[in-house]
Amino acid sequence: MNGINPWQTTPRKSAVIFLFAVFFIFTTFAFANDIMEMGREPALRYGVSVLLSGLFAVAYAAIGITLKGQFWKGCLPLFALQFVVMGMLGHWFPDAPQSVQGGSEMERLHARLTFDAIAIIIAVCLGYAGFVYVSVSEGRRHIRVHMEMALLEGEMAAARQVQQLILPQQGESFAGYAVESDYQPARQVGGDFFQILPTGNGGLFIVVGDVAGKGLPAAMLVSMLVGSIRATAEDTHDPVLMLRRLHERLVGRTGGGFSTALAAFIAEDGQVTIANAGHLSPYLDGREVELPGALPLGIVDGGQYEARSLELRRGSRLTFYSDGVVEAQNKNGELFGFDRGKAISMEPAAKIVEAAVHFGQSDDITVVTIERLSSISAVAAIQDAPMLAPA
Repeated sequence: MNGINPWQTTPRKSAVIFLFAVFFIFTTFAFANDIMEMGREPALRYGVSVLLSGLFAVAYAAIGITLKGQFWKGCLPLFALQFVVMGMLGHWFPDAPQSVQGGSEMERLHARLTFDAIAIIIAVCLGYAGFVYVSVSEGRRHIRVHMEMALLEGEMAAARQVQQLILPQQGESFAGYAVESDYQPARQVGGDFFQILPTGNGGLFIVVGDVAGKGLPAAMLVSMLVGSIRATAEDTHDPVLMLRRLHERLVGRTGGGFSTALAAFIAEDGQVTIANAGHLSPYLDGREVELPGALPLGIVDGGQYEARSLELRRGSRLTFYSDGVVEAQNKNGELFGFDRGKAISMEPAAKIVEAAVHFGQSDDITVVTIERLSSISAVAAIQDAPMLAPA
């Protein structure tokens, strides 16, 4: 909030009228000074004093609004300049000598002081009218902005609810595997997505991705991708084919947007087939899995993906990150980085997310861990354990 420039957020008309109001109000200083001088200021000095009183006041107001708490850095030099200018003006155009007040002199003085009084009334009225206009117009603008913000917050809350519905539920059980997932968007809605789908033959199909951007536009693209993932998964569990279809879905339909994604099929016997489209490689038992490079989904020159096979042995763990983990940044500008990400890749998903958020979250964070259970008894224990509702 401290970096917001009031001159850029306030309508130009309101700012101009406000400065004019300041000008008129503070010209009364010159009129009052003329009264105290009993109308003896020369006409040129009198006019210039009125003009300078208003202009210096406008300058003080502009400096105060622009510099805020540092206003004194501009106001003190300006005050010194005003003191010098007004002093020189008095020196160059001294007051007329005080004369014996005859009839004509009294008439002149009466006319001059009457003019000063009327000028003060007019200047105060104009200044007050300007302040009232700015106050009313800015009040209306504040109400309008507040209503628009409330409407936007309602839309974002609805989008968040929709996004929560399309993401897998925490605590979902899969035979032979212990699956954990945690998702922490940087805003109300985010651009990360993941799906964990049973294949019907004891296996799992996982897709993890990250749409470029944040907020509502990214969330809308996430909804489209999740729908495509679920539809494609009904026909195939081939990671390469999944990525190709998602790529075809994005190309030419997102206005230049793109998304990283990683798809993996884990068979019942622990055989894993993975294909990558510009996403972070997963970790297998704390070691990064080397995958062929490929462009993200939606890039016109992309669409070519390769698969790699590996084995997820009993007791082994496969950990998937979004880049929000390694790109977490602290107040000193230091990144969480790949070394820290690798070091905690064997921790529970929630603990990994907590570590990245505590370090300094700057992007959506997603962590999915898949552990192949070591024995049939462990499988039974997982299936029989009471399901805990997410916090």
